[in-house]
Amino acid sequence: NYMVRKMFKMKLYKDAEEEYEKRHNNLWTEMKRMIKEYGGNNYSIFLDKETNYLYGYIELEDEKLWDKSAKTDICKKWWEYMADLMETNYDNSPVTIDLESMFYLE
Repeated sequence: NYMVRKMFKMKLYKDAEEEYEKRHNNLWTEMKRMIKEYGGNNYSIFLDKETNYLYGYIELEDEKLWDKSAKTDICKKWWEYMADLMETNYDNSPVTIDLESMFYLE
């Protein structure tokens, strides 16, 4: 079963690291369930403390299915909850920049 590997970056506000990590360590059950239901696996987020960029990595069963997760009520609620900690778009979604895969070794 082929997985789509996706990596992206987001910008965290200065001094928001502790709260960001705390909120993700207490990720809502409904949010965990939604991520799995929409085909997300092996989701990790890393912080570059020099730049305050967050780097997200996720493996997807189907990118089109995953794109639909943004329309769920729970996702919108999570974005609203996180908006005070990071750069966001008009709809509270995080500003994300997709990264290009340059090398992969299985």
